[in-house]
Amino acid sequence: MNFGTLDLQTLRLKAVRGLPKSIGIFLLFTAASLLWAQKPQPAPFDVVITKGHIIDGTGSPWYSGDIGIRSGKIVAISNLKDLPRKRTIDAEGKVVAPGFIDMLGQSELTILVDPRLPSKIYQGITTEITGEGGSAAPLNDAIVQADRAGYDHYHINPDWKTFRQYFARLEKQGMGINLASYVGATQVRRMILGDDDKQPTPEQLEQMKDLVRQAMQDGTVGVSTALEYAPAPYAKTDELIALATEASRFGGIYATHMRNEGDAIIPAIDEALQIGSKASIPVEIWHLKVAGKENWGRMPEVVAKINAARAEGIDVSANTYAYTAWFNDMSAFIPPWAHDGGNAKLVERLKDPAMRARMRKDLMTPSKDWDNEWQEIPGPEAVLIGIVQNPELLSLQGKTLAEVAKIWNKDPMDALFDLLIQDKASTGAAVFGMSEPDVALALEQPWVSIDNDSSGASPVGILGQEHPHPRAYGTFPRILGKYVREEKKLTLEDAIRKFSAFPAQRMRLTDRGVLKAGMSADIVIFDPATVRDVATFENPNQLSQGMEYVLVNGVPVIDNSKMTGALPGKVLRGPGYVP
Repeated sequence: MNFGTLDLQTLRLKAVRGLPKSIGIFLLFTAASLLWAQKPQPAPFDVVITKGHIIDGTGSPWYSGDIGIRSGKIVAISNLKDLPRKRTIDAEGKVVAPGFIDMLGQSELTILVDPRLPSKIYQGITTEITGEGGSAAPLNDAIVQADRAGYDHYHINPDWKTFRQYFARLEKQGMGINLASYVGATQVRRMILGDDDKQPTPEQLEQMKDLVRQAMQDGTVGVSTALEYAPAPYAKTDELIALATEASRFGGIYATHMRNEGDAIIPAIDEALQIGSKASIPVEIWHLKVAGKENWGRMPEVVAKINAARAEGIDVSANTYAYTAWFNDMSAFIPPWAHDGGNAKLVERLKDPAMRARMRKDLMTPSKDWDNEWQEIPGPEAVLIGIVQNPELLSLQGKTLAEVAKIWNKDPMDALFDLLIQDKASTGAAVFGMSEPDVALALEQPWVSIDNDSSGASPVGILGQEHPHPRAYGTFPRILGKYVREEKKLTLEDAIRKFSAFPAQRMRLTDRGVLKAGMSADIVIFDPATVRDVATFENPNQLSQGMEYVLVNGVPVIDNSKMTGALPGKVLRGPGYVP
């Protein structure tokens, strides 16, 4: 009798049908043993990471063990030395941690230029959240035309209209990291109202809510605002509550670059909390700061405000990039009224002597009605020209506004106005307007995670011709070097928590952010004694050093400190996604 071909039920029946009971039991157990021996053995691991110090992302101390990866997932953390694998990565003496999550990344366009995103992966970033007020979608012909200079700068054809179409384009081309996006409140406002300073009718507000609903069903993670940048300042709080309420119905988050980060920062926080409470939605404050020399030292007040809100049960958290300079559009220096109608109208007003005089007066007058960056800087030497779109201005990249004024033999404010005219109001600049003690205090808060607040960059090609903020290349390694290793303001375990488990929890990324069986294999391996940022304000296009291996969904994008060119990233869709 061939026991191996019989199932147990058949043998049980034969034992009942006439065989002596003792023989039946013997046959039953013999067959069971044979069947067990024939059970297929587990497939070999794709990768086993051995001998590392595992810091799992939760804030717990490191522990030892091997990590087995198969089909993009962590399938075992144990002693795996005798189990088959296709590849072993020896991490002896190194930290093995979850891949880092960039809570505001800005790569929605540059990921179409260089999908490898070298500036990101060399920091250990494996997931980016993007979409700050403006977002990749929705699009219409009017927006595409208004933003044509930006698309042309990157040689991008915006051949999508919805997030579903944009995400499909990303998946078709491949990408080096995972990406999720908010839908921007500014974006849906522009879809219905354009760039004008006006308020929506009830019917128009319903159209805007419909766009948020569609974006959430397409897979966005929430709705966002960037209330410093026109036309966003024209939106009243009730409009934002309506849009956030729509996102809340789909499990989304409200993320905000607040209306004011300087003199009126406390009222701005109050507005964000009000939106969160009335819309029943969690609040994420992007790049938490106190801006302006007159406000230096106010971070304890801001921290106390947010702690009090959390104590009252308001779900609010924040993130930081931990530099003392921000980076934004230079046109943000200009008061909101002058942006009515978009950049083309702004440039017209900058050329009008009467309008220009009015702008000058506004810039010279302290105000809590708008975020007056001119009043927040020590002087024009604190403004560093970053990215220009007019090729005739490339020689100004990396120079301060004070230097440009001297070259042009102009007053610094006139130099600002004329630079915006020549670059069609598209210039980006780094602005030194924060104090180091305030920056460090924000970083230390347990409810603060990390954002890069810069698009993915590369030292070569189109992206290498730009002059970004050094945070584009250095944020995460800089925190590991400066604030963990040197100044000991954070433990290594807590820094990793801020990089991984905490933002994953915040963004409802239930399959990432922690090293444990069943999770997606986004993993970094580095030496905590040597990892460091290299990018500077003078020479920003320099890749960080020390990330020896970076795996995205189980595939190395950095292998033995070298970029592989692999594109294993995924679009991470929000909880409201309807396939």
